[in-house]
Amino acid sequence: MAKKTISFVIACLLLAAGLAGCASSPQRKPAQAPVAAGKFSAQAAYHYSLSVLLRRGGDLPGAIGELKQALVHDPESSYLATELVSLHVENNDTETAMSLGEASLAGDPKNMELRSIMGGLYFSVRDYDKAAREYETIIAHDPHNLVAYLYLATIHAQEKKYDLAESAYRKLLAMDSENIIGMYYYAKTLMQMQRWAEAEALLQKATALRPAFEAAWQSLAGLYETRKQYDEAIGVYRRYLEANPARINYRAKISELHKKAGRPDEAEKELQEILKITPDNREVRTTLGLLYYDLRNFERAADEFSRLLEGAPGDDKLRYMLANTLDQKGDHDGAGLHYQKISPSFELYANAQIQAAMILKKFGRPNEAVSVMVRALEQKNDQAVLYLYLSSLYEEIRDMAAAEKTIVTGIELVPRNTDLHYVFGTLLEKTNRFEESIRQMEKVLEIDPKNADALNFIGYTYADRGINLDEAERFILQAMELKPDNGYIIDSLGWVHFRQNKFESALKHLKRALELLPDDPNILEHLGDVYLKTDSPRRALEFYRRAIKISPDSLILKKKIDNLDKAP
Repeated sequence: MAKKTISFVIACLLLAAGLAGCASSPQRKPAQAPVAAGKFSAQAAYHYSLSVLLRRGGDLPGAIGELKQALVHDPESSYLATELVSLHVENNDTETAMSLGEASLAGDPKNMELRSIMGGLYFSVRDYDKAAREYETIIAHDPHNLVAYLYLATIHAQEKKYDLAESAYRKLLAMDSENIIGMYYYAKTLMQMQRWAEAEALLQKATALRPAFEAAWQSLAGLYETRKQYDEAIGVYRRYLEANPARINYRAKISELHKKAGRPDEAEKELQEILKITPDNREVRTTLGLLYYDLRNFERAADEFSRLLEGAPGDDKLRYMLANTLDQKGDHDGAGLHYQKISPSFELYANAQIQAAMILKKFGRPNEAVSVMVRALEQKNDQAVLYLYLSSLYEEIRDMAAAEKTIVTGIELVPRNTDLHYVFGTLLEKTNRFEESIRQMEKVLEIDPKNADALNFIGYTYADRGINLDEAERFILQAMELKPDNGYIIDSLGWVHFRQNKFESALKHLKRALELLPDDPNILEHLGDVYLKTDSPRRALEFYRRAIKISPDSLILKKKIDNLDKAP
């Protein structure tokens, strides 16, 4: 029977690192025959044999059942108990495996094979202290167990107990100075500690000792990339490619590194070299298209994406990239059509439909934009963002009733979405339903008590009407705690202080708000109001005139300017 090794969980990391076939490989093959059957009673051996056959056939529950029967006939067998724990692990029943393993170890504490499995189980549930104790017990029993040292070090590194991890790695390497697995994981730990030179030296040694050890090459290149030593990273991949020229993914990585180093021409050249070998490589062509996009060569990017889409018309991600590229290229109609063809199952479906509608709106076709959004909601009625954008379109074409109906429908279907309640509150305020608008904002705060926008809305609305000023200030100060550098909230605080006749404080906050939002007409108007109130009409006129340049249709501003112009 193939013998189990230490910790199936950590050992999986070794497999991921490309170490399959190493002495420490965790793959435990099902027994080919009950070679240990001589140690069992005849009845136990019979059920054990059936368990082996069922396991080989993939029937784990059946195998578990037969092994339980074997244990009924031979309840003291540590071997059978260990096999049963292993089967539960294989069947992803961690809780049962742990319970059985702990009970079995209580009766046979010297079962090191079972301890190794338990160490892996504890690691899998992040009980690192128990996992470490299992490996320490194994080491105490067998001080030369290199694999146990490796896993113990890995556990300590996982917990960032770097001194303990280093101690275990060093003991391992003292016993086996050419243990490349130990070197590799020690180097990974040193990288976590940002001890780059030591990590580099270990990885260099590991690649020299075993040139086929791909994980070490990858980590060495990754180390250089992290340090922005792009040429060194490229050199690592080039050396590996000399022996493994078919690994085109590393050529793609070299292209990416050239791009990071600010050499787009070299990046493109590397991708083109790959396409000479595999001209229909979709991943490489997609990367090439994205490279052209980043270089703002939208024509070539669109060509690449279009070619790819011809071969995979159902690839929504690719269609989304093509639509975005066409929009950047200036083919807005083409972009809009591709956005609309994206299927509702795509994760960016809602965003795609909004993009299509935005294009139509931008080019003076708001009614068509509305139609796009209505169709989108017919396909995906649980997306709050679709209701929000459709409502804004209705508001823009002055159909306030439709805007409100859209938001109300959205709230019915997505009742706990704060954005929908917030926009409903703003619509109610715009249609002069002050008390209802405040109630909507209070609903926002019921769902999210730390919603700074709702707090600010209530505070500013009170201040603008000159009511509940102390309460208004409390709301706004709460909002400022959440968003201390938000110009709109700072403007609100300045405005409530203006209403409270705290003109010096009002000026201070409004000036700060203007620094953050220099082109906001409301802040400019508020500053004008403060200067007018503090007998500085010329300064007031200066700010009113700046405000009306940004908001030329404001009748209130025009009246304020006219009054000051006529003043003696």
